[in-house]
Amino acid sequence: MTRLMIPTALTALGLLAACAELQPANAPVEAPAPAAQTPAPQPVAQSAPPPPAPSGGASAEALDTTTPEQRAAATAAPEPAGEQRLGTTVASLGSPADPGLWIETPLVSSVAQGRVEAANGKSVKLELRPSGGASGSGSEISLPAMRLLEVPLTDLPELTVYRG
Repeated sequence: MTRLMIPTALTALGLLAACAELQPANAPVEAPAPAAQTPAPQPVAQSAPPPPAPSGGASAEALDTTTPEQRAAATAAPEPAGEQRLGTTVASLGSPADPGLWIETPLVSSVAQGRVEAANGKSVKLELRPSGGASGSGSEISLPAMRLLEVPLTDLPELTVYRG
């Protein structure tokens, strides 16, 4: 009798486990959806390769609208007399569509002229713009300024900011 009970118990447990996988406890029972007419599969057409990228793509050089004269003036040796060191900030690339030499930073509360200096010793004179962010929230710097600082556009350089 024991031999007959073990296979029966195992079969019952297997059926119970299968039912538990199919229908969770307390789940509403739904009527099966009517069978939809599915169209016969169509052969997949070979698509043409994508067109090549335009030759005049939006490179950093193409987006930098500063003139050679503006770049020369921005990188001229700074005049430390009268400058005020405002602090350091970590900067990311700002909108490439916003032309000119600028930095938006929480270190200023109004627009002023100033300068930023990167760890590599390069410095750029530019417009200091208030970002409205909290102190320490970081800054955004223009594409031309990043190029003149010779830092990769994808970096987050630490910059020293001066007013004056």
